[in-house]
Amino acid sequence: MSESARGGRRRTTGHTPSQRGGARHERIADELRRAIADGHYPVGATLPSEAELATAHDASRGTVRQAVSALLAEGLIGSRQGARRVVLSTTPSQTFTELRSFAQWARAGGRTAGGLVVTSDWDTARPEEAGLLQVPHGAPVLRVLRVRTLDGEPVLLERTVYAEWIGTAVDALPADCESVTQRLHDDSGLVFAHGEHHIDAVAAGTADAEHLGVRRGSPLLRVRRTTTTADGRPVETSDDRYRPGSVVFTVRNSTQTNPLARTRA
Repeated sequence: MSESARGGRRRTTGHTPSQRGGARHERIADELRRAIADGHYPVGATLPSEAELATAHDASRGTVRQAVSALLAEGLIGSRQGARRVVLSTTPSQTFTELRSFAQWARAGGRTAGGLVVTSDWDTARPEEAGLLQVPHGAPVLRVLRVRTLDGEPVLLERTVYAEWIGTAVDALPADCESVTQRLHDDSGLVFAHGEHHIDAVAAGTADAEHLGVRRGSPLLRVRRTTTTADGRPVETSDDRYRPGSVVFTVRNSTQTNPLARTRA
């Protein structure tokens, strides 16, 4: 481990880079999400046709179709053959893909995401962490405690452990970086391609209560996740705890596709 890594806690501050303008279909999708969230298209209402949306947004029907597909995937609207899209919900579901990017999910719902590193320390991997990160027991890891906010309110406390190979890049990010996932992609081309998530409920401990503004012992939704690159190289493993009422996870399954598995706690 480098000398800078051995220095222990790193507390860095800085300004989050301004969000980059997305593709045309992403901007149209954002406008439609806001219209749904603001009640312009309430639950049960139908969206304009693709042709009408294309005219309204001065875009091609193919571009509009991409935007509408994004809303379909988020569960905001439904699809019936030969009928217009019907609004099913005013709040986007947080898909399992989006579990790897809190900021992306927040923006999809028209919310402002924030984050602040509370502590960041180089440490050695504990046995369970070593197995998940596929490193030797005692290997150097970066241990980060980070509070996530929505519209300025704390909603999530992340305890993330990064493998050394990517930990140095994470350690160099500003403490108030809005999206670690996006910054790692922009700075080093890293893509979080796969993830395994275990969801359960836990009682808030002392640190949870302090940073999330709840009473000790309050129920929290916990997501334990491990993410890897496309070639299966582990990047991080994390224990994420959500404040009650801050998020809902929705699983849509069928006889053809069933991503949900029930396992022993």
